[in-house]
Order: sequence, then structure tokens, then C-alpha cells
Amino acid sequence: MLGRRRRPLLRGAAMAGGAALAYHAGKRGEQRTDEAQAGPAAETAPASAGPSQDSMETLKQLGQLHEQGVLTDEEFAAQKAKVLAS
Repeated sequence: MLGRRRRPLLRGAAMAGGAALAYHAGKRGEQRTDEAQAGPAAETAPASAGPSQDSMETLKQLGQLHEQGVLTDEEFAAQKAKVLAS
């Protein structure tokens, strides 16, 4: 067993990824329910432009640093919030 090396970061990232998928799937279901209750007025509202290309690249880099264990969950969340707020 000495030659076998465990990879807790990868295991944690895989588990967190699964949890994130479940979380977002639930949020999408809530959003659909909210839209159905709001009626047709909500459908005519203009969609936001979303994050810029630079913001998307920054988020990808932050995600990679988080997966590598360079950023903690708290640091990642704080940096992500800054990027999305701008």
C-alpha cells in the first residue's frame, strides 16, 4: 500500500461538482415554477447580457485554481462574487 497515493483534492472536487449539479438543477426547477406563476409579463422582460468574455475567462481561471486547491472555498466565492458584480 505504500506505492498507492490518494488524491483527496480530486475526490473532493468530484463530489463538489456533483453537489453543484444537483443544486443548479433544483434552482432551474424553482426558476421554472416562478416563471409559470409570474405569467406572460415575465416572459416579455428583456434578458440580461450576462457576463462578458473577460469575466468568463476570469471565472474559468478561478475555477481551475479552486480545483487545484490553491483557493479555498471562501476565497473562491469572494473572487467569483467580485467578478460577477463588475
